[in-house]
Amino acid sequence: MALFDSSHRAGRVALVYSLVVAGATPTAVRSAQAVDAIEVIGVTPLHGTGVPAGEYPANVQTLTRDDLEDGGLDVTDSLNRKLSSVTLNAAQNNPLQPDVQYRGFTASPLLGLPQGIAVYGDGVRLNSVFGDTVHWDMIPQHAIGSINLIPGSNPLFGLNTLGGALSYRTKDGFTTDRSRVSVLGGSFDRWEVAAETGAQHGEWAYYLALSYFDEEGWRDYSPSTAQSLFGKVSWQAGVSRLDLGINIADSDLIGNGATPSQLLDEDREAIFTRPDQTENELFAVTLNGETELNENTLLAGNIYYRQHDISTLNGDDSDIEECALPANAGLLCIEDDGTEEVVEDPNGNPIAASEALEGATVNTSQTDQDSFGMTLQATFLHDLAGHENQLIVGGAWDEGRAHYRAKTELGSLDATRLAVGGGVYDGESFVDVKTRTRSFGLFFFDSLRVSDALTLNLAGRWNSTNVELDDQLGTALNGDHTFSRFNPSIGASYALKPSVTLYGSYSESTRAPTPVELTCADPDDPCRLPNAFVADPPLDQVVAKTFELGARGRSGGINWNVAAFTTTNEDDIIFISSGALTSEGYFDNIGDTRRRGIELGVSGSAFSDRLDWFAGYTYLDATFQSDFRAPSENHPQAVGGEIAVEKGDRIPGIPEHVFKVGADYKVTPALLLGGEVIYASDQYLRGDESNQLDPIDGYAVTNLRMRYQVNKTFSVIARVDNVFDKEYETFGVLGEPDEVLGAAYDDPRFLGPGSPRGGWIGVEATF
Repeated sequence: MALFDSSHRAGRVALVYSLVVAGATPTAVRSAQAVDAIEVIGVTPLHGTGVPAGEYPANVQTLTRDDLEDGGLDVTDSLNRKLSSVTLNAAQNNPLQPDVQYRGFTASPLLGLPQGIAVYGDGVRLNSVFGDTVHWDMIPQHAIGSINLIPGSNPLFGLNTLGGALSYRTKDGFTTDRSRVSVLGGSFDRWEVAAETGAQHGEWAYYLALSYFDEEGWRDYSPSTAQSLFGKVSWQAGVSRLDLGINIADSDLIGNGATPSQLLDEDREAIFTRPDQTENELFAVTLNGETELNENTLLAGNIYYRQHDISTLNGDDSDIEECALPANAGLLCIEDDGTEEVVEDPNGNPIAASEALEGATVNTSQTDQDSFGMTLQATFLHDLAGHENQLIVGGAWDEGRAHYRAKTELGSLDATRLAVGGGVYDGESFVDVKTRTRSFGLFFFDSLRVSDALTLNLAGRWNSTNVELDDQLGTALNGDHTFSRFNPSIGASYALKPSVTLYGSYSESTRAPTPVELTCADPDDPCRLPNAFVADPPLDQVVAKTFELGARGRSGGINWNVAAFTTTNEDDIIFISSGALTSEGYFDNIGDTRRRGIELGVSGSAFSDRLDWFAGYTYLDATFQSDFRAPSENHPQAVGGEIAVEKGDRIPGIPEHVFKVGADYKVTPALLLGGEVIYASDQYLRGDESNQLDPIDGYAVTNLRMRYQVNKTFSVIARVDNVFDKEYETFGVLGEPDEVLGAAYDDPRFLGPGSPRGGWIGVEATF
C-alpha cells in the first residue's frame, strides 16, 4: 500500500500513528521487503511516524513478537538465531554475557572493548555511561514487542552507531490483552520462569512482565541468576498517548572466561582461574508521549532516568612474586621494563613475601551510574514542490554520571584455582574517579517521494559531547574533553517494478572516547588494564563512513534481499603497547579499520502457509587499514612483547563467512516443529592481530524446538540446542597458562568453548 496518499492524509496519519505507538508489525518479515509492504520501521529512536520498510535505503531486519516468543534464551540468542550478519562471541562464557557482533562491530558487556552498536529501548539509549557497554541481562526479553536492527553509520541514533543501531519497543496493555505464564527446565540445572499480563480499561491500559533465570552452568563453578520486573501504564485518548514504563532488574552472573586449549582438551567443563563475577542492579523509568497537533503534524517525546550499579570480582593469576635481587630479599616485586620493582601497600610500605600473597590477585570494582535525559521530535507531513514529503526534526539531551572504584588484593590460588585474598592490597591498583558525560544532539530526517517509484532520504545529526573526569585520589586523572561533529546521511530507493526495489545510501556517525579510554591514553605513563588509570591527553573521536547498495523484492512467494556494504572507521581507538611491558599500554587512535561485505537473504512460506523458512549468508572482510604495533607478550612471534600489525590484517574475533537457515513447520494445527542451523567460519584470536597463528576453526550448530498446543490454555514447549553435541569455540585470546598449570601447558591459546548439547522442556499457559 502507498503510505503517502495526499487524498487521505488524515487517515494516513492515523494509520501510521497506530502502527508505531502500538509497536505493531503487520507482516512478520525478517528484513525489509518490497515497496508494497506495510511494515513500518522507526528511523529515529522515538520512531515518530516511521517509514515503510520497503522505502528505507538499507537492509533493516525485524524480529516480531512471535520471533521473540519461540523459545530463545534472551535477546542475543534470538538475534543470533534469526538475523543475518549477527554472531556471538563467548568471551565471558556466560549465556547472558555474550559479545554481540554485527557486520564486524561489537556491543558487549566487557569494559574496554570498542563499542560500535547503539542500543535503544523505547527511545532511550542503553549503552552505559562509563564505557558504552551493553548489559544484555538488564533488557526485559519477555516484554519486548518488536526489534529493528538498522545497519550502517546511522547518524540519527547518535553516538556509537558506527556499524548499526538496535532499537526495540516494549509491549503494552492495548496490544497485549492476555496473561501468559511459562516454566522451562532441563540441562545445566537451568530454570526459566516468565509471566506477563496486560489489559485495557477504556482509555487506560496496563502491562506487567516478570522473569526469573537460574542455572548451575555447564562449566565448573559457574552458577548464575537473573530476574527482572517490567511494568507499563498507558493512556490513550484520540490521537494523544502517554506511556510510563518501569524496569527493575538484577543479576549475579559467573562468567569464568576463556580456558587454555590444552586444559579444554582434557576437560571441556574446566575453567582456568576463578571467580569472575558480575553483579548488576538496574532501576529505570521512562515516560513517552505522542500527540497529533493537526492532520499534518505529529509530536513525540520522552524523558527518562536510569540507575545502573555494577560490581565485579575477578580472581586471576599474578606476575607479582618474591624479589630476585639480594637488595630486595624477602619482599614482593614485579618486573617493570626489565627491572625489578618492589610492590608497596596503600601506605607506601614494601610488602613482605609470603605464600599467602603470591600467585594470584583478587580484583574488585564498583561502578555506580546515573543517567537522565529527554528527546523531543516533531513530524511534518507537508507536500514539497508538489511531492509528498515527511520531515522529522528533533533534539536530544543526555547526561550521565559515574563513580568508578577499583583495587587489587594480593593472594594465592587454592587447589581449585580459586583466588583467595591475603588481606594486603597493591597500593598502585587503587582507582577512584568520578565522571560526568553530557551529550546534546539536533537531528532531522526528510523523506521525499519524487515519484511513485523514487523516494529520496536526507538526514543528519549534530552532536556535542563533553566528558569531565574528577580524580578522587589526587589530580592525575582530572580532565575535561569536548567532541563535536555534524554527521550526514543520504539515500534513495527506486521501485524498478512493483516486486523489485533498488536502493543506495551513504552515512556517517561518530564515537566519542569513553571515560575509560581517556583515563588510559598517555604513552609516557602507561596503565595496566583493567584497573590502573593514568593522566589523560585527548583522543580524537572515531568517525565511521558507510556506503550500502542493495536490492530487495518478492518473486513467486519468496522474499529476497541482497546488500553490499563498506564501513571505514577513521581514527579508530584500540588498546596498544607502550613498550615491552607486561599487560601495559594505552588507548590511542591507530588509524583506519574497514568492514566490507555482502549480505544475502531469502524467506518465504509453503504448503498452504504451514511451512515458514528463511536463509541468510554474509561475507565479511574486516581488516586493519593502518600499520601499528600491538602488545602481545604471549604471542610466539612477539618481539619485545609486541607484534607488528600491517594494513590488510584481519581483525580478530570476526568470522569471514556466516550462514543461517531455519524453518518452522506446522505438522498439525496443534504441533509446531522448528529449528535452525548456524555456521560461522574461522576467526583469529585476540592478541594475534598480525594474523601469524592458525585461526580458531569454524563451526556449525543445529538447534531444534517444539510447541504442542494441548488445548486452548496449555502448551508444551521444548528446545534442544547443539543437537549433535558439536565441540566448538566462538572466541580466542592469547595468555600464559604455564604459570598456573605447570610447564607442560605451553600452548598460549585460551579458547571460549560453545555449550554442549542441552535440552529443556516446559509448559506454557495462556488465558
